[in-house]
Amino acid sequence: MATQHSSRQALPAKKRFSVPHTYAILFIIIILAALASYVLPTGEFERVKDAASGKTIVVNGSYHAVESSPVGFFDMFKAIPEGMQKGSQIIFYIFIVSGVFGIIRQTGAIEAGINKGVRHLEGREKLLIPASMFLFSIGGFTMGMAEESIIFVPIGIALARAMGFDAVTGTAMITMGAAAGFMGGMINPFTVGVAQSLAQLPLFSGLGFRAVVYVCVLAFAIWYVMRYANRVKADPTKSVIYAIEKQESAEKVDVDIPDLNIRHKLVFLVMICGMAFNVYGVFKYEWFLTELTASFLVMGLIAGLAGGLSVNTLFDSFVSGAKAVTFGALIVGFARAITVVLEDGKIIDTMISVLTSAIGHLPDAINVLAMFLIQAVLNLFISSGSGQAATTMPIMVPISDLLGIQRQVAVLAFQYGDAVTNSIIPTSSALMGYLAVAGIPYEKWVKFIWKLLLGWALIAAVALIVAVTIGIS
Repeated sequence: MATQHSSRQALPAKKRFSVPHTYAILFIIIILAALASYVLPTGEFERVKDAASGKTIVVNGSYHAVESSPVGFFDMFKAIPEGMQKGSQIIFYIFIVSGVFGIIRQTGAIEAGINKGVRHLEGREKLLIPASMFLFSIGGFTMGMAEESIIFVPIGIALARAMGFDAVTGTAMITMGAAAGFMGGMINPFTVGVAQSLAQLPLFSGLGFRAVVYVCVLAFAIWYVMRYANRVKADPTKSVIYAIEKQESAEKVDVDIPDLNIRHKLVFLVMICGMAFNVYGVFKYEWFLTELTASFLVMGLIAGLAGGLSVNTLFDSFVSGAKAVTFGALIVGFARAITVVLEDGKIIDTMISVLTSAIGHLPDAINVLAMFLIQAVLNLFISSGSGQAATTMPIMVPISDLLGIQRQVAVLAFQYGDAVTNSIIPTSSALMGYLAVAGIPYEKWVKFIWKLLLGWALIAAVALIVAVTIGIS
């Protein structure tokens, strides 16, 4: 028997297909863009600065051929640091804002506050799911909560099981609440903020429309999760992980989270005042990334001191928070490098001209739904929201201008396309992280979640059509 086992071990493992690294995908696109500069006809649109809005817009019908400008081998590599330079404001915005949230997380206020709220719902069966999902959705639409929700999954599972539900319910009421808020994205600096800056739109403009869609998205998610939970409670065999649940204990899971204290409450007060000040500055004084970054930094320093952090710990946590988003921040530079190559090769306007000619005769509603689908597919390969914005918005914005579609709608198409698939794509680190913590097989999660995501996609589609119709700006 030992010999048999040994021979089986010696057999070469069958290779599985795996999605290439995001940076590898972007580098391949950079290479293809450089090669395309030798093949595609070169041309440019005229661009003018609109005096009223300050936006640089493409002049319809102004496309004309220009002299060929192929991108050389070394120029292709130069495009990467050039992309970093062009995206520097956004890159450092991401680093600094994430560093600020690193300080706030180090105080323990977020964990303690959410833990207090969730634990307070223990025994209140009817409120547990909707209140938990609403609570986590706030983190989703303010700071883009994703991986941060993983720590709370064991608590959600323990509470759900104690009330006769299953681990899927416990996981969903935490993570899908955050996902609903992320999709709403009203003041999410990492997706909506980045996309709007690239589209030359006022930061967090269209907040009211996004808020209405957020309410619809969250309400549908709450109904879906509660419907599933009640079915499981009535008949445990309806659980998508029934076999696993039979083997699991319904005991509570202990997670080392501090109790909410006066310092944590002070941190929350600073956060609320800071967020309110940011929104006020954006709408009253038309703040952009520089002012918003400075305001976040002030908020973080005050919150850290209020939370009892020493000066050294405060800045250590700032650096740790910035480190955590290195992947997503630097990817903006790589994505901008694609635009640099297309611009240097003078083929980006050729691509825009061809695409607008191909779809220009179609209704605006069809065009914006196509944008939404493209973003959803791209999310499989570029799971970073800020990276996806940097990759696609330089092309989507001129297309929307030429088609007469509001830029805000193009941002919405990116936002919803990026968000709606985050809870099902296997390249999402947040998804795979909380499934691992919950012990839920990926295929079982897909069986549970696909109808919810289909509902979200329909809500997004209706919202985009309405946005096109009313001309949201």
